[in-house]
Amino acid sequence: MKAQCVSLQLMAAILFLCSVHARGLRRCLVSIDIRHIEESFQEIKKTIQAKDTFQNVTILATSETLHGIKPLDVCCVTKNLLAFYVDKVFKDHQELNPQILRKLSSIANSFLYMHRALQQCQMQKQCHCREEATNITRTILDNYSELEVRSAAIKSLGELDVFLTWIDKNHQGTSAA
Repeated sequence: MKAQCVSLQLMAAILFLCSVHARGLRRCLVSIDIRHIEESFQEIKKTIQAKDTFQNVTILATSETLHGIKPLDVCCVTKNLLAFYVDKVFKDHQELNPQILRKLSSIANSFLYMHRALQQCQMQKQCHCREEATNITRTILDNYSELEVRSAAIKSLGELDVFLTWIDKNHQGTSAA
């Protein structure tokens, strides 16, 4: 009887800790209309992807790279990839078409907003970066640096739908800020 009582207490403690941890992660997720970002990208996707001369190369690596990320690493990888797009891709891309530039600026601003919110969570120790998350980010950065800067920026922008789909899947139904 005592063993059964102890195991029930242990189970309750584990469930409590898991719920506290899950709530902590939810506080890091940002409330943003991902559909609006996806729509903005869909309007320029064909034009961007038509400029891509390296059809057999990927920056975001294989789909397993993003889809194999453990839930514990989602916050960190999201924050790192948002920084990658804001600090590298959008800055390295040179666009002359004002309509495309406007859409890209809107997407970049949304990414910057999300990145800052996740950075705040990391400073509050609610968004942990484990070695696995850092390795995934490093792989993507290495893929980017293997191409010439302009080509890498075009390639990364052309793969934006992959990243947006991944964000939507991993952050759906949650919000905070």
